[in-house]
Amino acid sequence: MSDPLYKKELLRLAADAHGAGRLAGAATTGHAHNPVCGDRVVVDLALEGGRIVELRQEAKACVLTQASASILGRSLKGATRDEVETLREVVSAMLAGGAVPGEPFADYGVFDAATAYPSRHVCVLLPIAAVLAAFDASEAGEPEPVRSKS
Repeated sequence: MSDPLYKKELLRLAADAHGAGRLAGAATTGHAHNPVCGDRVVVDLALEGGRIVELRQEAKACVLTQASASILGRSLKGATRDEVETLREVVSAMLAGGAVPGEPFADYGVFDAATAYPSRHVCVLLPIAAVLAAFDASEAGEPEPVRSKS
């Protein structure tokens, strides 16, 4: 693929799908949806002391969203809500032409070509939004959703 938006490193992240799947016994679940393109992300979290101890994600989405979810699946363990909010701000700024996040999120640099496509920024940020929605659900004391056994 010759499109600079879909470079080999980005495709590899999406294919690796770190943290893919659902988490049995999750403390909380968050959902995010992009109605423009139909991308959907579900994130299950296990939390301890306000920190993520386990994260699983299911992205039915474009390769940009899948790669972003994979970065979170590999690197978000131990993060607090405040740290996830900061990550969202830093990635948003990067997509507007700012600096790439530092470790352990430097892989977001693979989205450098997305700066030229503002409509695709939502795709990159969607998994982060799902994690924040999971924190929202946890803080609201929402019960764990009932999951089918299929």
